[in-house]
Amino acid sequence: MRIYHGSYCAVIKPLIISSSKNKDFGDGFYCTVIKEQAERWAKRYDTKVVSSYHFLINEKLKILEFKEMNDQWLDFIASCRSGQKHSYDIVIGPMADDQIYNYVFDFLEGNISREQFWALAKFKYPTNQICFCSENSLSCIKFIESYEVK
Repeated sequence: MRIYHGSYCAVIKPLIISSSKNKDFGDGFYCTVIKEQAERWAKRYDTKVVSSYHFLINEKLKILEFKEMNDQWLDFIASCRSGQKHSYDIVIGPMADDQIYNYVFDFLEGNISREQFWALAKFKYPTNQICFCSENSLSCIKFIESYEVK
């Protein structure tokens, strides 16, 4: 499977990134199967680069996959966004973009109920993210090429 990462430079040798900002699936190296989404990620920077990789799943790794947004997905994101760690090597699923994260934040703060969250959380376009959360998971991806987004 071919996957993509949007950044300000080519990422030939990915690293697990720990950030002070809590992300959907926690610390890791984030990619997507959607090329246009990686290009949107890259457009946050002055220099806009998308790197692509060949991804082959290692069944020996601990993998969590969310096929769709559901209560388990919401609870997992709420946990990761609250700074809690997990033990998965790879987490795959829909992305809580900025608008959706505002609803996640409101849910975490108790400002909206779970039902209100789902009523608001309608994606206008599909999203996907693959978070490589452990050093072992990085062995599943091999750099192919990179290009600059115009």
